[in-house]
Amino acid sequence: MTMAPESPAAESPPVGSAATESPAAGRSPSLIATLPGRWYTDPGIFQEEQERLFESLWFCAVRGADLERPGAFRTVRVGRESVLVVRNRGGELRAFLNVCRHRGARLCTEESGSVRRGLQCPYHAWTYDLDGRLVAAPNLRNMPDVDRSERGLVPVRLREWLGYAWVCLAEEPPSFEEMVVGAVTERLGDADAVGRYGAESLALGHRVRYDVRANWKLIVENFMECYHCATIHPELTDVLPEFANGYAAQYFVGHGAEFAPEARGFTVDGSAGFGRIDGVSEEQDRRYYAVTIRPQVFVNLVPDHVILHRMFPLAADRTVVECDWLYAPEVVAGGHDVSKSVELFHRVNAQDFAACERTQPAMGSRAYRSGGVLVPGEHHIGDFHTWVAERVPGTAPDGRPRTPGGTGF
Repeated sequence: MTMAPESPAAESPPVGSAATESPAAGRSPSLIATLPGRWYTDPGIFQEEQERLFESLWFCAVRGADLERPGAFRTVRVGRESVLVVRNRGGELRAFLNVCRHRGARLCTEESGSVRRGLQCPYHAWTYDLDGRLVAAPNLRNMPDVDRSERGLVPVRLREWLGYAWVCLAEEPPSFEEMVVGAVTERLGDADAVGRYGAESLALGHRVRYDVRANWKLIVENFMECYHCATIHPELTDVLPEFANGYAAQYFVGHGAEFAPEARGFTVDGSAGFGRIDGVSEEQDRRYYAVTIRPQVFVNLVPDHVILHRMFPLAADRTVVECDWLYAPEVVAGGHDVSKSVELFHRVNAQDFAACERTQPAMGSRAYRSGGVLVPGEHHIGDFHTWVAERVPGTAPDGRPRTPGGTGF
């Protein structure tokens, strides 16, 4: 992730973006080009994104606390693959491709569940232990030449961070510290900033799953900018009045939007929330921070809770978003009412996703064939477009490379 400019005056056009107007001497252009419309509708491009992004980079799959006991599992769609995450007998998380090594049947057909001893294929009863080793199969004793370890489940790399299991399907995964932790550090300008919220020790207070009929990139772009905030987020701008000016928190490195003086908490009506999470600094109090971790995670930080979005792109025009609201364990265990803090960002989500769904149909219009434009407060989105285009290889029908702001689309 490239750092956003520290101030509007310091910005410059993202690499690979083209101006649509000639700037005055010595000034950056006001408008720069977006990705063309077919990047949001073309199944071929989406398939390349699945392979080159979701199946090659670190993907936030499961909240660890959802798998409390040995034998608990959850299946997750990562790109084109079904990934099985399970807690083993030693209490550790393991991840595998959800495919039986016998004849390729889906091993676990349910989204979540628990097994007592092992994972058994419902087709021919090949059975695996919770570390993926083949332990039993009909007539297996009559096949002494079968190497049970060699016929075990195909493992998937897994890292735990912020209380979530992140998986990577690549044979040689990119550096987790650089790609994931580094993205947060770049945005917040402080390696310890996110750690002070202790997300791994927080408890799940609420979860909502949204089925959004829009391309995943439209959702990322929406989250990264606040040019729309004054138009569609009245509740949010009441609590964070600076958002009404059109510059999102992610536009400035290390910046957190300050609460309105009259707002007592990050709630739908500005009423008080809960006590500050232990570890959150005085400088972070009464401020909202937002971070995008490419390709599919949004982290929102406020003094008394953390909101984390995970996107699961299913088609060029469909994305499931799972949103978790996390609080101090005593808040959840004590049965405290979290509805007012949940309602604020639930409304933001619903407003944002409705806007993305209104935008998706126009991506296939001839009016958007060459794309749209980004105003200065959105220029940092151009970096995201360049990041996608550089990682999704291919050429246009005439052989020219696909790059944002170009004409080869």
